[in-house]
Formats: sequence, structure tokens, C-alpha cells
Amino acid sequence: MKTHLRIALELAAAGVPVLPLRAGKVPFGNCRDCAKNACGGRPTMKSPGPCSCPAPCHAWAAATTDPGVIASGIWRRLWGQAQAVAYHPGGARLTVVDLDDADAIAWARRTLPPTRTVATTRGEHWIYQGPMRSANAVRPGVDIKSTMAYARWLGDGAGAMAPLPDDVRALALKEPVTVQRWPPAAGVPAPAGGGECRHRTPVYLERGIAMAEQRITEARSAVHSTVYRTFLAVLSTHGRCGCLTENHIARLFTAAQAKGETARHCTDAWTNARTTLGL
Repeated sequence: MKTHLRIALELAAAGVPVLPLRAGKVPFGNCRDCAKNACGGRPTMKSPGPCSCPAPCHAWAAATTDPGVIASGIWRRLWGQAQAVAYHPGGARLTVVDLDDADAIAWARRTLPPTRTVATTRGEHWIYQGPMRSANAVRPGVDIKSTMAYARWLGDGAGAMAPLPDDVRALALKEPVTVQRWPPAAGVPAPAGGGECRHRTPVYLERGIAMAEQRITEARSAVHSTVYRTFLAVLSTHGRCGCLTENHIARLFTAAQAKGETARHCTDAWTNARTTLGL
């Protein structure tokens, strides 16, 4: 049986950037030198950035094809602790359509052109040639993983890989099913005096989103619960008046994924927070 390190080296040799995943299928957390941006510039959402930390920090941005990095130092030690190998699809100019259940698979078979298919724990990964922006919950049970995201390596799969179709690109242009504007919840009174909703004040809303991003970014432990509590706090303040936009929620999801949360974890935490608040 191949070790995680051996799989990672083989993928890297084929031009696929890799990184180790710990328990929970999430990346290893940022080291002390990179915590709170102490490294002097963490990887941005457009490129790996100036950070030269030898540890696999910064989630997807740590993925590399350099065998000298993958097989030496702290990386070698972490491969021994890893639960899985991940890769950055966009870095390999690939797009993964993550189908999470039987209904999503049935939709893909009706809608998308056949391509290489890899079985997952609950569904399938459909892999196409060509990168695009990643997007969460573009349909029920469907995520897109390409640039600025990572996917688990689950084997070579079956079938010939097709070029990325416009039908998949179009999915990212649609508002995700869990990222939308909500009308006022039933039974919630209007602001006193009948004035404009205070949450629509740009400064008020921007400050709240920025504070939420910071709370997630600075979490050193219990990242799952921190993300959930932060989502709950944002929704309790801004979720009943329709002021949250796709951009606001995408910023929170991006902050959570930079801490190692998966797109599915983010979606689940958001949905659970909405359910708790009755939204």
C-alpha cells in the first residue's frame, strides 16, 4: 500500500500541487510563525504570496509540486500524521465538480458531459480540464473546487477527462442556494420609528463583517466551533432584514477555508446557524 508521501510525490511529478490533510479532512493549521499574519504576509487569495514558511500553512495556498519541500523537514513529519492527500485543482488547471449525494449525481448525468469520475465517501468527483473560480453550493449537494480551493485525492478514477464545459462555468455565475438575500423573518418587528434598517448602513455592516473575518482568522483552536459561533453571531444581527449579500457571505466562507475548513463544513455551519435562529 502506498504511503501518503509516495502518493504526494507521484502527483507532484505529474504537475499536481499537493498538501497533507489531518483528521477531519482539513489542512494542518498555521504554525506559530504564521499565526495572526506574523509571517509578514500570508498567501493572498490570488497567489501564494511572500510567505516562505517551511510548514504547509495557509491551506490551499501551501500546495506545491516541489519534491524538495514535500519530502523534507516538517512536511515529511506531517505526512506521517496525515489522514489523506489533498491537491489544488486550479493549480493543476483542473476543476472538480463535487457531487455529494445520489440526487446530485443524477442531475450531473442528465446535465453535464461525461468526464473522469472518482468515487467519494458519499458521492462522486467529476474532473474536467481547465480552471475556474471555486463556488460553494451552486446547487443542492454540488460544490465546485478549482482555484483557491483543495480537494482530496481519492485515486485516478475512470473515464477520459473532458474539457471544462460552459455549463459548469455557468454554475458559478448563479447565486448559491445557501448564499442569498433573505426577506424579513415572520414576526420580526420593523425598526422603531419606521426608519430604514440600521443594518443597511454601510459602515455598520462592513464593521460587523470585518470583525467576523478577524475572529475566524485569529482562531488558534476549536476552529469548527469558532466558525459556527461567528456565523451565528452574524446571522443573529444581520440575517433577518435582507442586508447580507453573496459577497458578504463569501468573505466569511473564504476566511473559514483559509483556516482549513472545507466548503461543505462552511455550508453546514451556515445552514445550522440559520436553523438555530429560525431563518
